[in-house]
Amino acid sequence: MVDFGQNVNGWVRLTDLGPAGTTLTLTHGEHVDVDGRVGTDHLRAFDFATGKLLPAGQVDEVVSAGRAGDVLEPRHTTHGFRYVQVDGHPGGLGALDVTAVVVHTDLCETGWFDCDDHRLNALHDAAVWSLRDNACDIPTDCPQRERSGFTGDWQVHVATAALTHDVAGFSDKWLRDLAADQWPDGRVPAVTPNPAGAGPSGSAFKDAMEGSAGWGDAAVFVPWELWRAYGDLAVLDRQYESMVRWVDYAAAAAHDGRHPDRVGAPAPHERYLWDTGGHFGEWLEPGEVPNPDPRVDHGVVATAYLARSAELLSRVSVLLGRSPDRYRDLARAARAAWRREYLGPDGEIAVPSQANHVRALAFHLVPDHLRATVAKRLAADARQNGIGTGFLATGLLLPTLADNGHLDVAYRLLTSTGVPSWLGMIAKGATTIWERWDGVDAAGARGSLNHYSKGAVISFLHTHVAGIRLPDDPGRDEAGYRRFVVQPRPGGGLRSAEAEHHSPYGPIRSAWRIGNDGFRLTVDVPPGTRAEIRLPNGRVDQVRAGHHVVESSRVAW
Repeated sequence: MVDFGQNVNGWVRLTDLGPAGTTLTLTHGEHVDVDGRVGTDHLRAFDFATGKLLPAGQVDEVVSAGRAGDVLEPRHTTHGFRYVQVDGHPGGLGALDVTAVVVHTDLCETGWFDCDDHRLNALHDAAVWSLRDNACDIPTDCPQRERSGFTGDWQVHVATAALTHDVAGFSDKWLRDLAADQWPDGRVPAVTPNPAGAGPSGSAFKDAMEGSAGWGDAAVFVPWELWRAYGDLAVLDRQYESMVRWVDYAAAAAHDGRHPDRVGAPAPHERYLWDTGGHFGEWLEPGEVPNPDPRVDHGVVATAYLARSAELLSRVSVLLGRSPDRYRDLARAARAAWRREYLGPDGEIAVPSQANHVRALAFHLVPDHLRATVAKRLAADARQNGIGTGFLATGLLLPTLADNGHLDVAYRLLTSTGVPSWLGMIAKGATTIWERWDGVDAAGARGSLNHYSKGAVISFLHTHVAGIRLPDDPGRDEAGYRRFVVQPRPGGGLRSAEAEHHSPYGPIRSAWRIGNDGFRLTVDVPPGTRAEIRLPNGRVDQVRAGHHVVESSRVAW
């Protein structure tokens, strides 16, 4: 049994294969069972339509020829593992006989974070490792089980990935695959590259779940986030047709479909209510058992994404010099339909999950006069119940709380332990981010222990703790960090934090500390850019390229 100390994607190089005729079996896994053997049952995928479990795989076998210098290194596959169990060797293996080879796309690292809480640094490292392990030609969801380019996973994580690595070319290539895999009606498969190509696979269940809201919206969200991070209009221009086809598909699905549970004559707003079709929904909220069912009404989620994608597409249209009117009007109509159906006059949300509150605020579905009320309800739920989000909303949870007057609750969730929590994973020895909040307990492991989606939380470390932020809606000459904000938001008992990001214009740095003499912030602004520095006490400075030091004797947050 070999423990490499880090969950990785790759393979094992074995240099001692034993005498001729020796058959060696290498079983790779992320977890060791109570009997001390590598456990892979939690990695067994299953057929969603039938529930039938599939083999876990991750097994290599070699028969030794007995030649000196022979090496096992299977370079036509990869595995996700921290441990490897070697069966069949007649002698003992030494540490120098077994090497873990990490395999990933050669992404240039462009961002770093550090603070005086070692647990948050470990969380950041785990999230970066999960990205590295799942950037293997395409953005996979996990490196050991499905190993597929799930569109929803990259939709929620691409902006975070762009904080720590150069993912421009990597994502650009994947977006070409996505456009090639779009169906003739514009729907986007849940996985791209898609084995079935641009059409049905023949599996009734799989085909019913294609075009899921939040997953298909990667067609719009990913190009938009690449524009914000890198300022390359060419990506928007090339993907524009794909974006249009997706939003048109979603709009048509809302217009032409009506959930069978609805009774009576349709109200006018229902033309923009997307309550039919197969959707994964929020997916893996705490305590949820995965059970995707095309019959379930996910209108509160799907309509929110329709409004948001239409809004982003209208902004892209402006950037490209095309008329935004059609999609601006669609966004307004979908937003109005969401409010009519799911938002009460007192700000109460009809399906009151944390995720729906987060989307309501982050996607600007709530009118201004109700934002504080909705944010207060979200904060109260988080205080009482802890984290309650799944795949789609977890990366937005802390920024949404912080930006709507509840920074203290955001830090409370960030630094909480137990289940569900990020630091609870770290406390249990995680070196990558788990798929499920309860990925490991006394009964063993469940699900993948190497999914990056919930690792999107580390964007909060860069954008709020250290404070390096992009504008939400950059103009043609502002994207790619040509204009940015440095606004540290201290909290959680932290006394210091720093982040660095190598932007297209050069390195950006933000470092702050709280000492006996007050708050001190240093900022590096690269040539050709400008920044707005906002201190916790309300002071705002407009600065250009150079090294800046600002101090405050009184800090309020």
